[in-house]
Amino acid sequence: MDSLIKAVQDELVTKKEFPEFAAGDTITVYYEITEGSKTRTQFFRGVVIQKRGTGTSQTFTIRKMSGTVGVERIFPLNLPALQKIEVNKRGKVRRARIYYFRNLTGKKARIREKRN
Repeated sequence: MDSLIKAVQDELVTKKEFPEFAAGDTITVYYEITEGSKTRTQFFRGVVIQKRGTGTSQTFTIRKMSGTVGVERIFPLNLPALQKIEVNKRGKVRRARIYYFRNLTGKKARIREKRN
């Protein structure tokens, strides 16, 4: 049953090409918003907390600070409204899912940049 669902998804869902990113990276996601009959592009810049799933059902969670309030947003990777993803900084973290990042404040909430 799972192979049948996967085969249909691979045929019908178009895959978009996005750059590789991982947990700890700071990225900017540009996506389309429809308000009434108008559409506009909005961006969401933050740190990737996790990537989850495989294939067409893959999602990623981004966290940013809006003033003193933390805002998280989950994006499906094959969302039709996604226009592009830019990787701003590569972060150096030891885990694939950095949930501990939610509890950090001040200077401890910084992620070191990966050196090439």
